[in-house]
Amino acid sequence: MPRYLSLIRIDEQNAPAEGPSPELMERMGALLEEITKAGVMLDTAGLTPTSQGTRITWSGGKLSYTDGPFTESKEVVGGYAILQAKDKAEALEWTKRFLQVHEDYWTVTAEVREIAEP
Repeated sequence: MPRYLSLIRIDEQNAPAEGPSPELMERMGALLEEITKAGVMLDTAGLTPTSQGTRITWSGGKLSYTDGPFTESKEVVGGYAILQAKDKAEALEWTKRFLQVHEDYWTVTAEVREIAEP
């Protein structure tokens, strides 16, 4: 079965300062338990804020390092999930359900892409 990467993008500057609500975490936990029991979830995690990250760029034959936060970025990757689904439609359905557990004041975008197999 193909694997899919679901990149969860958030707007760090407009996300709630206190983070996800306890109710959101409860709904998300229930969905993650369901998707895991269905045998679809291979791995998932949230990421620390960009203020704790470093970007490494290769350009002109040289490396450069930039410490976060990355204020020029409106949306940043806030988490990911690796799904093993029968097809892209199933991966999209699970990702849609993940987005819908968020309260209305969240702006969350997911990019779903099949993982290229060697």
